[in-house]
Amino acid sequence: MTQWVLAVLVLAALFLGLLGALRRAALWRRGRPAPVPLLRGLLAMPRRFLVDLHHVVARDRYMANTHVAVAGGFVASLILILLVHVAGLDRRWLVWLLLLALSAMFVGALFVARRRLGDRPSRLSSGPWDRLPKSLLAFAVGFLMLTLPAAGILSAETWGWLGLGVALLLATWGLAETLFGMGWAGPMKHAFAGALHLAFHPRPARFGGGRSTDLLPLDLEAPKLGVETPQDFAWNRLLGFDACVQCGRCEAACPAYAAGQPLNPKKLVQDLVVGLSGPGSDSGYAGNHHPGRSTGQASGAPANAIVPQLIAAETLWACTTCRSCVYECPMMIEHVDAVVEMRRFLTLEKGQTAGKGPQVLEQLRATDNPNGNDPTARTHWAADLNIPTLAAQQSTDLLLWAGDGAFDLRSQRTLRALVKVLRKADVDFAYLGTEELDCGDVARRLGDEATFADLARRNIATLSKYGFRRIVTTDPHALHSLRNEYPAFGGRFNVIHHSALLAELLQQGRLLPKKPIQERVTYHDPCYLGRYNGETEAPRTVLEMLGVATQEMERHGLRSRCCGGGGGAPVTDIPGERRIPDIRMEDARAIGAGLVAVACPNCAVMLEGVVQPRPEVRDLVELLADSLGV
Repeated sequence: MTQWVLAVLVLAALFLGLLGALRRAALWRRGRPAPVPLLRGLLAMPRRFLVDLHHVVARDRYMANTHVAVAGGFVASLILILLVHVAGLDRRWLVWLLLLALSAMFVGALFVARRRLGDRPSRLSSGPWDRLPKSLLAFAVGFLMLTLPAAGILSAETWGWLGLGVALLLATWGLAETLFGMGWAGPMKHAFAGALHLAFHPRPARFGGGRSTDLLPLDLEAPKLGVETPQDFAWNRLLGFDACVQCGRCEAACPAYAAGQPLNPKKLVQDLVVGLSGPGSDSGYAGNHHPGRSTGQASGAPANAIVPQLIAAETLWACTTCRSCVYECPMMIEHVDAVVEMRRFLTLEKGQTAGKGPQVLEQLRATDNPNGNDPTARTHWAADLNIPTLAAQQSTDLLLWAGDGAFDLRSQRTLRALVKVLRKADVDFAYLGTEELDCGDVARRLGDEATFADLARRNIATLSKYGFRRIVTTDPHALHSLRNEYPAFGGRFNVIHHSALLAELLQQGRLLPKKPIQERVTYHDPCYLGRYNGETEAPRTVLEMLGVATQEMERHGLRSRCCGGGGGAPVTDIPGERRIPDIRMEDARAIGAGLVAVACPNCAVMLEGVVQPRPEVRDLVELLADSLGV
């Protein structure tokens, strides 16, 4: 009797869960078509889950071990329950395996309960998520009680009808959350959606140790440019939003959220889930909201405009595109891609770029630089340096890309130092002079894909006329555009950051530092050099060879805190409670640093904008030039 009832319960939960999953899939399929390798993606999913996803989860050792116990125990238990309790295979070894899997799940669920029901981090969402550890424990305990008699440890008579009734009730509770709730938008939805998200991820190149950080080109001939409604997203991006586990790691890493600007990346994803599954509102959301805004104000539906009913425009413009949220997300959701796609619609279709955005984009179109400077002034910074132009000599070993820093007095100091260091190392180099145009980074991050595409094609046409082995730049944003985003427009170049080149020259013995640096130095990793391009060691190599024992800030390397200068944030200038660079400089003060070494002109400008007293800010090449005496 008990066996029959249990089999019916399991099969009913599976059937109802499947119906919910099909309904959820129908919501995803309202999004735009997206080509995905169905079979190859499904076959790749186990490795992506066990290796790539757990590589991210493992940054929190507590939750990594907990997730292995809970997820591994649950999957193994479910398979074995179907074999033992539904199919009736009563082989002793299967029964003992089931007990072992249920025990692992039970222990893991206790750790989940400890994290959620004890002194939990404020970033975790509550509400239905607080129900989850109890449901997992009910599943494990209920099926343990029902399986022990099959193992010969206890007989059914020992439990009695009351005990069996309790066991069936617990098992039913657990099945309702894990299987039924998985398909019908309960907390376990993340397991079903997350597995498919890994299989059909919009950036498959991220898996297997790869890196995929370039924005995908926009079809400028499409009837609608960018994303206006939830169903304008590709279907596998909607799937990705549903995979969110509301752990709040993105929230804890977001510089805009820390500064009190109206952006919480976790809430943004959950807003999009509301729009995906609406009509409805965010009144059921039980986590931290966007700073300055309250829960219950957002509402949406798949075909309704996202801005402003579901997400305020200021929320989108507050993003610095630093990818901290993406890097920290254990479900590998692409928050920044979603933000830029929504920005594209506002900029290209509505002309509603925030702050000074319209002015900057207009100047960029008119003068090929975002500040509207006279294009002929692009070479003024080098007037006394006699740098050869490629137009004059047609080929060189190294092409120096000056970037927009050619117009900025602070950045010009860095460029001049680099020129002197290259000459000290006897490097064959030249630059484009007035032929160089803005790389288009700011336009693209602000959603103006048309201007970016125009600049990219014109720069590629110019570069293609000449011969050179490598391009070097002091600007990680230009590095990223030239190296990672120009290939989609036909421009494939070997681009190196000046920190990597300096490390190379030092290691080859072509530069011999003399004067030691006495200050207590810390190095600030630029987002577009570290998280976007994976370069964290070269700058530290330069400092090490300068004799500097670098003191690391709490957040450094691939987890570095943003300076606030990316994504067009200085242009849109969304107000908050604090300034992002002030927060970063507090990190430097906390370790007693007297000097912050940087490797990005944006970082230099943002951090030098922090009021005194503060540590001195110097670019790596400026420190090297001082040490060389040039």
